[in-house]
Amino acid sequence: MTIRLLIVDDDPLVRAGLTFMLGGAEDLEIVGEGADGRDVPELVDRLAPDVVLMDIRMPHVDGLTATERLRSLPGAPEVVVLTTFHADEQVLRALRAGAAGFVLKDTPPAEIVAAVRRVAAGDPVLSPAVTRQLMTHVAGEPHRPRRPAAPDRLAELADREREVAVAVGRGHSNAEIAAELYMSVPTVKTYVSRVLAKLGLNNRVQIALLVHDAGLLDAEDGA
Repeated sequence: MTIRLLIVDDDPLVRAGLTFMLGGAEDLEIVGEGADGRDVPELVDRLAPDVVLMDIRMPHVDGLTATERLRSLPGAPEVVVLTTFHADEQVLRALRAGAAGFVLKDTPPAEIVAAVRRVAAGDPVLSPAVTRQLMTHVAGEPHRPRRPAAPDRLAELADREREVAVAVGRGHSNAEIAAELYMSVPTVKTYVSRVLAKLGLNNRVQIALLVHDAGLLDAEDGA
């Protein structure tokens, strides 16, 4: 299957470089480029990409706003955020909005291609290490408001699904969760998929943020 990719970045040199580097992959087709987030709705409607590679900082409509608007639509393509930061509030906002992951601008081309392939296949580009880093960033914000609906949303989960969700919230890998809960890794993957589907989430960081907002990690820390 050929993956249709849209590149959105306000720097023409970055767009040209990405098009050159990624266009050589046999299973990727660069269907178009955009220079600003305000271009995204029309480009997506006209070009029907499978994945959008989206820069965060753009002059008129930034990539965060564009991602939020895009992912609120039915049948929206997946979004991979392109950034220079490993962990900051903007990356977290993009992941909350439904971005499937992020890649750094200095990531080797082969890894960006691999990330696009994974996202197109429904596998978010968020490693447990990245999840831990982002959650550490969240924990360092003492005045960050909690979301009161979080406990009610997690109440929708069965006990085992909730245990897996909490383990994801601690930044554990599937292998670590399997060892902790005496499951096989494929079973853990199934449970993570169930949690995502039940809660209407897109990625592991969204699970982790919901667990954090519900105060479950704090409860464990205080135990």
